[in-house]
Amino acid sequence: MLDFTNTEIAFKIRSNAELRKAELLFRFVNNPTLVGLLGKMATCAVKFSIPIGWMVKPTLYAQFVGGESLSGCASTAQKLWKHKVSSILDYSVEGKNDEVSIRSCYKEIMRSIEFAGKHPYVAFAVFKPTGIVRSDVLEKASSGQALSQHENELFQQFVKRVDEMCNKASEVGVSILVDAEDFCYQQAIDDVVERMMERYNGEKATVYNTFQMYRTDRLDYLKELHKRALEKDFVIGAKFVRGAYMEKERERAALLGYPSPINPSKDITDKMYNAALMFAVDNIGKISIFAGTHNEDSIRLLIELTYKHSLSANDQRIWFSQLYGMSDNLSFNLAAEGFNVVKYLPYGPVKEVLPYLVRRARENTSVAGQTSRELNLVKQEISRRKNSKQW
Repeated sequence: MLDFTNTEIAFKIRSNAELRKAELLFRFVNNPTLVGLLGKMATCAVKFSIPIGWMVKPTLYAQFVGGESLSGCASTAQKLWKHKVSSILDYSVEGKNDEVSIRSCYKEIMRSIEFAGKHPYVAFAVFKPTGIVRSDVLEKASSGQALSQHENELFQQFVKRVDEMCNKASEVGVSILVDAEDFCYQQAIDDVVERMMERYNGEKATVYNTFQMYRTDRLDYLKELHKRALEKDFVIGAKFVRGAYMEKERERAALLGYPSPINPSKDITDKMYNAALMFAVDNIGKISIFAGTHNEDSIRLLIELTYKHSLSANDQRIWFSQLYGMSDNLSFNLAAEGFNVVKYLPYGPVKEVLPYLVRRARENTSVAGQTSRELNLVKQEISRRKNSKQW
């Protein structure tokens, strides 16, 4: 059985100094009060252009971000690649609604796709839909309301840009992941991405949609999509995550008076996530799987399903993924056993990725036991190195 407590493998790429820094960082993230203070500081820094990069760059940024640019990520991605872990270079600048920012984001994503095509250590490209279209247009299109002429032009431009990105990914031979968004934006995204799957996923999954399994309807949606894939003869690219906007979604549903789209408990979400994995592996001929998860139980289930269906560990239709700077015990031990593993490697200027970093710190604090697990594993490896005179 795979041993996810093997810290020698998990932290092979980390120097003693990096481990010590990670220990201090996870102690900090383990304190909700300090993380809350960081969030307020970051908000003020962005709003009033206060320079705090000197504090963030050697700490949170170094732990969770690959670099400021595509080329700046290369050394980190190559280091991961030496240990059989691929990368996804994720432009993590938060979406803005003005056309200049949208056009700039689109161009950067196109550059990232071209970069992925040239470097074998980059396994996937990725984009966030709200980075390339105004969010109010996505929301209105998702609601089924009639768009004004200008809104329709913006939406058609979004469809065109998505098509161009998927086409470029197909052309350079990489797969592309479409990140999930808030419930109020997702229907339009699902519709567009399904059209892209029909167009580009004839023989294999080039385009992947993201299924947030904390949503009550996602398992049913997967099964309905599978029926259409059989009818129209295309392959589904399915990136499975649990979900990132739970409190926000529940609050919005309560405020606007519609049923919450979110499962009432984490236990139900876990069951739906695992059910989606089982359905996907049962239908592996038409569904390629990207398991974005830090949950050891789900990972072990997918490993068992792989063996049960006599699939090889490195079957290109099954990938495991974790975020850079987190759950290295899962990523590197999986890779050491021959499974396909890819790290989400965010990049962008320090000031621009501050909102991402604060969100990551908050998620670490809010996910039950996540930071404690990370901290304990780091301390375990420090102890191992000291005992074996490697410190």
